[in-house]
Amino acid sequence: MGKVIRFGVSMEEKLLKVFDRFIEKEGYKNRSEAIRDIIRKEFVDEEWEKGSTVAGGIMIVYDHHGRELVQKIMDIQHDFHEVIISTQHVHMDHHNCLEIIVVKGRADAIRKIYNLLKSLKGVKYASLSRATTGRNF
Repeated sequence: MGKVIRFGVSMEEKLLKVFDRFIEKEGYKNRSEAIRDIIRKEFVDEEWEKGSTVAGGIMIVYDHHGRELVQKIMDIQHDFHEVIISTQHVHMDHHNCLEIIVVKGRADAIRKIYNLLKSLKGVKYASLSRATTGRNF
């Protein structure tokens, strides 16, 4: 961690009260920690919008009995092997599986994988968690 610099922030009382409730609900020890996280989130969002090299996780829930679904999921993953770091497959019950796909690469490629997976017939749920490689801050 680099040198810490203090600076002041001014805001309306009503907004500060809402912010303090947020801090308490989220378990932050102080306003500075919350402000740092909010700023980092904005920079991560910017990395994704610029199309930078980013990281993240794709989660899908699907019925593994779905006709040809498992093969389609595997085909997509093989087509994008250069950005997939790892996968974890979890058997939720007799029918449902959770697949977690850790990715690192260009944001547009990751979005494309996500869109292909979530649109497959038989995928019950899909989400994309956007993260950073951490290089920029």
